[in-house]
Amino acid sequence: MSDDGWNRILVLGGIRSGKSEYAESLVAAAPTVRYVATAPGHEADPEWQARIEAHRGRRPGSWTTEEVGADPSLLVEVISEAKPGETLLVDDLGGWVSVLLDPAHQPADDTATISELAAAIRGSAARLVLVTPEVGLSLVPTTPIGRAFADALGVTNQAVARECDAVALVVAGQPTWLKQRPSDIAGGAASAGGAASAGGAASAGGAASAGGAASAGGAASGRESARTDVTGVGGAEREAPPVETPEVLTPVAAPTPAARPGPADGATMMLPIVETGLVIQPGMDLPMPDESAAEAARDRLAALDVPGAGLGRLEPLVTFAAATQGTGVPAAWRSPRVLLLHGDHDGGASAGALPGESARRAEQARAGQGPLARLAAEAGADVQVVRAPTAAAIEDGPALGVEAVEAALHYGWRLAEEAAASGVDVIVLAACGAGTEAAAAAVLAATSGAEPVRVLGRVVTPGRGVDDNAWMARCAAVRDALHRSRRELRGPIEILAELGGGDIAIATGILLGATARRTPVLLDGPVGVAAGLVSRDFAGQARHWCLLPDHNGQPAVRLGADVLGLEPVLDLRLDLGEGATALTALPLLRATLTVAASLSGHPARSDDDGSYAEPEPAGPGPTAPPGA
Repeated sequence: MSDDGWNRILVLGGIRSGKSEYAESLVAAAPTVRYVATAPGHEADPEWQARIEAHRGRRPGSWTTEEVGADPSLLVEVISEAKPGETLLVDDLGGWVSVLLDPAHQPADDTATISELAAAIRGSAARLVLVTPEVGLSLVPTTPIGRAFADALGVTNQAVARECDAVALVVAGQPTWLKQRPSDIAGGAASAGGAASAGGAASAGGAASAGGAASAGGAASGRESARTDVTGVGGAEREAPPVETPEVLTPVAAPTPAARPGPADGATMMLPIVETGLVIQPGMDLPMPDESAAEAARDRLAALDVPGAGLGRLEPLVTFAAATQGTGVPAAWRSPRVLLLHGDHDGGASAGALPGESARRAEQARAGQGPLARLAAEAGADVQVVRAPTAAAIEDGPALGVEAVEAALHYGWRLAEEAAASGVDVIVLAACGAGTEAAAAAVLAATSGAEPVRVLGRVVTPGRGVDDNAWMARCAAVRDALHRSRRELRGPIEILAELGGGDIAIATGILLGATARRTPVLLDGPVGVAAGLVSRDFAGQARHWCLLPDHNGQPAVRLGADVLGLEPVLDLRLDLGEGATALTALPLLRATLTVAASLSGHPARSDDDGSYAEPEPAGPGPTAPPGA
């Protein structure tokens, strides 16, 4: 079995169900694929040849094709002789069965040949994805040969399914996992009865209905996310988000100032890209926090046995946690995760930035070094460094293609739901990238009507100097981008494509996915706030799951918070990089929740009969998706 949990997947589907495209998306991340074609030759049938050519046209140039339609034993040989590290896509077993039943190969022991195929699959050292028609849902054929084909294919499907790690049924392009999905095998998600449903996002009764868009499968769209390059508006090719989930790192706190340990080994969640039919679109109906739980927490805080006036500016933190956990006695967050988005912006947006500086910061975080990783270690948070596609110069054209934006949204949603499924109970959204402040300012100006000069912070150079020329170049880039795109900014996807780029698009997807999974998010910096502004048009509920620990003294964050209705909990004015302030505040926030949950009520606030009931002990709060 491979190190990320799966070796054999069977994909079933009816005619024109999208099973082949879906199977292709499962292996899209593999560097090379051996495409094993089983269809017998029908040179006299132009329509059949056209189907074959359509399949060939979809395959990347790095794939090799092997024809095994001449003899059923050839497929058994190819699978048996495949080497470790190879990836085989067999399409499809229906063609193989048709050759098996061909009179040219009779008399033969068909059952024995099917058993040989199952044994080859069971013993294969390579990764296999096998495509097959599902015949069990159709009518019984009216001809003897038709019934023989259906019977033989049904037996083959059952034999192969028994040997596969996962089995998916594709209907109208939408997969349903009949046997555990690859992410369940890898341990990255809960069982169907737990945190994650069989398709990876909200369960059928749960998370986002999205106007009917979020299906029982619910995660990122595989066909969109599987692309490594997509053509953007105006024909420019822009890089799409990576197709593999980044490694989750656990930074280790330094025992002494001189020690410099790296991160502890963390689990790498390597999921094949799946297509679930989730549509991220404006007007999604996502869950709201429980306001009645917030009111209960507010009443309870007023009755606590404390010598003074109480928690002061930290009281909203307790009511926020109560609402997002659905209990009047919220627990302190136990499993925080930092999602660090690393994506640069070309052109004037990054004026004054040192070349390679953002990549150095991202590598620091991976190595357990730098402010973010050190603070994460002290706060007991793990870190996931997410590579976002580089955005083009917004003064010249769109930052990213529309298709790449949609893929980035799905990718962010998937990151959030994977975090929730692994037990994460609060997400810290962070970013490092050249030009992120200018891109966020452009999004803020487009969504709120603010002047760029009001929301763009000073450009600070190494040594804490100020580069006013770079600041003016960034202002000019944002002004020109707004002027250029003023006729294109029709909705949130267009805003992200024209101005925001990959990191803000992924951040928006994270906010939406976290909302669907009832997971709070700590915003810290312009990228997170810009994503919060854009998310309003997708789902107005998303901002209610966001907490702003501090505004860092940044004008864009200040104005964006006002528009979103977010009151900063603290006023630390740290400037250690996006995400660092939230991690600095996190121990205080958790201590506040712990104290609030453990204190009893004052005896003077007793019931009419003179008795007083101790509050129930704080629980971990809900981590399962809505409706689970």
